[in-house]
Amino acid sequence: MTTSEIALFVYDNLMKGEDQHGWLAAARPLGEATTTAQYALVDLGTSGALVEGGLVAVVGELYAIAPAALAALDVHRGHPILHRRAAVRLADGREAQAYLLSMEQAAGCRRVREGDWRRRRGAPGAARTRDNSPLVSWAKRRFDPPR
Repeated sequence: MTTSEIALFVYDNLMKGEDQHGWLAAARPLGEATTTAQYALVDLGTSGALVEGGLVAVVGELYAIAPAALAALDVHRGHPILHRRAAVRLADGREAQAYLLSMEQAAGCRRVREGDWRRRRGAPGAARTRDNSPLVSWAKRRFDPPR
């Protein structure tokens, strides 16, 4: 990484193959990375958010990005109002910049327990187990149209 580049950890729709990856077109990929187990990953619907104070190691990718491209991405991600860009600790001991959400902002958001954005709704084509607990069965019957 050159001295004019900044290490950026991405964990959601900015990753390769995701819909917002184009924002990193000018960035240089540095490979996969994982945070230390002190964060939470929440699902905001169209994107995710990293939250400090969790117990999960979040899976993502690391990029070397120029300051001008990072400034444009800051505007896109709503830094510092919605997301706050700050240093995060990676499992291998390095630090990188990442977009964080406060614990208060993440209240009520669904947690991605695995810490992996791509697995948040199950792997494509993977068999999913059905929840047939009494409460789920009752809810399904309640909203089924009468026959």
